[in-house]
Amino acid sequence: MRDLRRFFLAGLAYLLPTFPLGYLWHLNWFHARYEQLQMYRSEVIIPMGLGSMLIQAVIYAALYPRLFAGRTWTRGALGFGLTFGMLAWSLAVLPVAAKYRTASVVDFMALESAFTVLHYLVVSPLIALAWRGATERRMVA
Repeated sequence: MRDLRRFFLAGLAYLLPTFPLGYLWHLNWFHARYEQLQMYRSEVIIPMGLGSMLIQAVIYAALYPRLFAGRTWTRGALGFGLTFGMLAWSLAVLPVAAKYRTASVVDFMALESAFTVLHYLVVSPLIALAWRGATERRMVA
């Protein structure tokens, strides 16, 4: 039961900051720059983004204890952030820059790389905190 609670908290630790951070970054703070890059649709489909975030939250919450349990909170957060931050960057930044039309590949990569770093700097310690003290290296879900 305790693991289920941690699983739920870890999922929330990813989901709750991810949506506002992504929304503010892409549709507020850097909206004009993304429009200049000419690669996003005028009407974003928010439910699809939320669905993606929910899938990620479940996967991350399930994998954290398997990969990082037993580490100190800071080492777990660092390991998680480096592992999954690099994975996210390799899945969301590199292939998009390689395949899609944009006014500036360099500007797109700079913006999205900065977002990815900030995102994982925020969520990694929160997920590690949710799993702090867990010693079993097993899947929860």
